[in-house]
Amino acid sequence: MAYTFASATVLLLLITDPIGNIPIFVSALRGVAAERRMRVILREVLIAFLLLLAFMFVGDGFLRLMNLSELSLQIAGAVVMFLIALRMIFPSAQPDSAPLEGEPLIVPLAIPALAGPSALATVMLLVSQAPARRLEWVAALCVTMTVCAVVLVLSERIQRLAGDRAMMAFERLMGLILVAISVEMLLRGIRLFVMQIGSAA
Repeated sequence: MAYTFASATVLLLLITDPIGNIPIFVSALRGVAAERRMRVILREVLIAFLLLLAFMFVGDGFLRLMNLSELSLQIAGAVVMFLIALRMIFPSAQPDSAPLEGEPLIVPLAIPALAGPSALATVMLLVSQAPARRLEWVAALCVTMTVCAVVLVLSERIQRLAGDRAMMAFERLMGLILVAISVEMLLRGIRLFVMQIGSAA
């Protein structure tokens, strides 16, 4: 599927999942002084942004170094995205991790909460499919991380206002959309693979 600026932004928002990350951020920042929480959130979002931005610019070289094709990246990205979507629809009954003592740095908020393997694979996939539109993908990433920063700075307030039930319903809705996107990516990868086999025969 050919991505536009809008569809790439939506895809990145679904992958970074700021709404789904609200409980993780609230739990991880419980031991941080209230006046420092905004600064910590903005720092973690910035770290995640810089990492994803770096993968946008060095992703091609990384693929060549590892001898990976765009097709393999697309199919792998679809599989990882599908698994992430399943976790959004059917969340584990157990918490991902125990609350941290002190101030978190990089792990687990910047990585893997925001810039996890699926987000890294997605930005590399966008660039590998349309390298000439790299600045457009950078702009989509900027919008995505700005939305993440706003949502996560307001995370405690959003969690109080919406309640756990509404948060869970929204998370599952986003998961369903992500399942559809991942299946479309997988089918497109399979079609390209079949065409490559047909042309080589």
